[in-house]
Amino acid sequence: MKKVVEGSHAVSEAVRLCRVQVISAYPITPQTHIVELLSEFCSDGSLNAKFLRVESEHSAMAALIGAASAGVRTFTATSSQGLALMHELLHWASGARLPIVMAEVNRALAPGWNIWTDQTDSLAQRDTGWIQLYCEDAQEALDTTIQAFRLAETVFLPVMVVLDAFFLSHTYEPVDIPDQADVDRFLPPFKPAFSLDTAHPAAFNQLSPPNVYMEMRRDLQDAMEAAPEVLEHIEGQFQSLFGRRYGALEAVQCDDAEIILVTSGTITSTCRLLVEKLRAQGEKVGLLKMRLFRPFPYEMLKRRVLRARKLAVVDRNFSFGACGIFAQEIRAALCNEPKRPLVFGYVAGLGGRDVTTDILEEIYWTTKTTAHPESESVWVGLQQPAPAA
Repeated sequence: MKKVVEGSHAVSEAVRLCRVQVISAYPITPQTHIVELLSEFCSDGSLNAKFLRVESEHSAMAALIGAASAGVRTFTATSSQGLALMHELLHWASGARLPIVMAEVNRALAPGWNIWTDQTDSLAQRDTGWIQLYCEDAQEALDTTIQAFRLAETVFLPVMVVLDAFFLSHTYEPVDIPDQADVDRFLPPFKPAFSLDTAHPAAFNQLSPPNVYMEMRRDLQDAMEAAPEVLEHIEGQFQSLFGRRYGALEAVQCDDAEIILVTSGTITSTCRLLVEKLRAQGEKVGLLKMRLFRPFPYEMLKRRVLRARKLAVVDRNFSFGACGIFAQEIRAALCNEPKRPLVFGYVAGLGGRDVTTDILEEIYWTTKTTAHPESESVWVGLQQPAPAA
């Protein structure tokens, strides 16, 4: 069924179709619309789930850790400062191997107080053991949420489905809402490998001394390393049922490209238009969309970019004291390759500032006409002089 829905509501529809059993959330702009609609589904009987209204995002994740430990399918959503408040418990969720799914609507971190998009909030959690998938449009947000439950419950790791604030979360688009019967075939009821059970008492999350802790962490890494192949298999089944596939990475005209623009999130849609324009002018340019960030798809990345001369990585995020985070990770992935493209890093669109085709074209021509990167990150689109606060 085709419906015109808000990006946030596309996620809500996916959660309903996945028959989630426990939802716990605290409202924060711009993710609030996701859980508002889910609360209506719980109220009117469209979704048979417990909706837990808690006093903070920290409590929301704590509640889901308890629910997931009891063996039920769980979901939450958050943004920005709310995700930062969850930080401690994100480690608990992954370390306990709980398949929690969370929608994370990218929003800039304060101060200054800002409710618009910026990926630094989710990328600041890249070391917590959560799988991270970045979405370009509302259809992908819906489909990725459904796939996320299947992925989480296969590798027993939590999954973060990430979407841009406002550009995606509050934009209305035509979306194909799958039939419930088809989703049930794709996503069977959750069967935990272990769970809290009063009939079979067991201790959970106990003290882990040095003689076992490293092995536990290695097991978690093994699950992370398995995730890309598992995702590929899941997407194959998803495509056979629903006719759509996204991949961990999407390469657009990269086979003969001399310069590849690397993007994530909604910037990708704008970049598609630029690549079409530049190709029509005879430019050998490609586009690489990064959907999977954790685990980082090292080998997939290498297969798609090693023939290019230069990469122009557009980061809507920043690691202070270093550079744009996607550019940083890509440089690390390629550092041991004897013949590798030069990686040019650009920072743009922080705090919701528009990243237009003109800005992306400036990035392309700067990359083409510059022999070597002049710095780890070039900031694009700054106002000169900076406006007063």
